[in-house]
Amino acid sequence: MNDTRRLLEAASALSQLLHNAGAPHAFYGSVLNAVLTNAPHADEIYCIVEGGPHTHPFKRVRQACAGSTNVTVTPSPWSDRLHVRYHRLIPAIDIEILPSGEEGPRHLDSSTVGIIAGLPFLTISEFLRAKLKAWAMYVLSYLCYVLVPIVYHGLAFASRRRDHDAQDIIYAFSRYWNRVDINRIPEQDMRDLVKSYPAIAPAWRELKMKYGM
Repeated sequence: MNDTRRLLEAASALSQLLHNAGAPHAFYGSVLNAVLTNAPHADEIYCIVEGGPHTHPFKRVRQACAGSTNVTVTPSPWSDRLHVRYHRLIPAIDIEILPSGEEGPRHLDSSTVGIIAGLPFLTISEFLRAKLKAWAMYVLSYLCYVLVPIVYHGLAFASRRRDHDAQDIIYAFSRYWNRVDINRIPEQDMRDLVKSYPAIAPAWRELKMKYGM
């Protein structure tokens, strides 16, 4: 777990660089729940970055961070992932970069991003959509490992991630369902989540009633 203020400081430094480079971006992860509820700690922060017409999001991040001593890029070529590291705090803060469309909405604009605590975050609807899709993916991974138990650690990781994402969804949905655009919520994935976690059923029912469903 990290101090929420530390995560926000690192996010602010990265956001300024991306903004100066003209790269649309939004933060995502359980840090959003922490910010909305003034929780002192959070365990997850990502930055979703939109690419250009001929530029991959990772390249835009590298270009934005070039020359900065406070924010540096840490590639992981063996896993095709990219992290940035904020060095002004000890220990340093790492933020994983996620390409838009692969995680979160393809386009990061006023319809999918809102300003919270002075930083661009996915809207509640987009946060829940991204978390729900991630949860569904880990459920599928979990089932694959159950059916073909090749690597035990992979099974344990998929199970932990599945529960982590589910708890984030339940927490945000139960409190902010009235701000959710139901058209952005994958209905079948939501049905599956309700079956596995009945605690979210009342909020889901209220949202459907709001939309006359």
